[in-house]
Amino acid sequence: MPRAGLTPELVVAEAARLVDEEGWEALSLAAVAKRFGVAVPSLYKHVGGLPGLRSGVAVLAANEIGEAVQRAAVGRSGPDALRACADAYRAYAHAHPGRYVCLQRLPRVAAPDVKLDTDPVAVLTAVLRGFGITEERSVHAVRALRSALHGFVDLEVQGGFGLPEDVDESFALLVEGFVRAYRDWPGSPGDGGAARGRRTD
Repeated sequence: MPRAGLTPELVVAEAARLVDEEGWEALSLAAVAKRFGVAVPSLYKHVGGLPGLRSGVAVLAANEIGEAVQRAAVGRSGPDALRACADAYRAYAHAHPGRYVCLQRLPRVAAPDVKLDTDPVAVLTAVLRGFGITEERSVHAVRALRSALHGFVDLEVQGGFGLPEDVDESFALLVEGFVRAYRDWPGSPGDGGAARGRRTD
């Protein structure tokens, strides 16, 4: 591709393809420049060095996984929406392993000014409203879900499940556990904590 044809979007998209094909560790300005057939300095006016390249891939991945879970939730609510979103999250991580790792390595807290087109956290928060979870409790609920989904997917991708039992069934059971938990989440309509004298703060 001629040098004049480069744009920040094209550079980041190529970097995203590279990490999916070769892994997070393979991401470098030299590797991306080679794929375009240009010298490394040609990339600097499009991305802010390697940190900017990594940030660009992370933001791209966040938008893509956000769009994936949003599409999965359309037309669904409550448990059905949660199951569909969880499946979409897992499918994205499998389809784009490098981008997924990049997303986890560069959390949003490191770039608080970044505005996503489709924030996956916002999508999950909306889904949890279907369980009647109050706004002040949604942060904790989303954190718990993200931790579980990421832990499962990361172990799966890294080959951490060596026993012969079906991994799809394990994932489905994990999600069903959250469906049940959210029906009785502290602060939700199904929570009987106050009646049982349990603290809900």
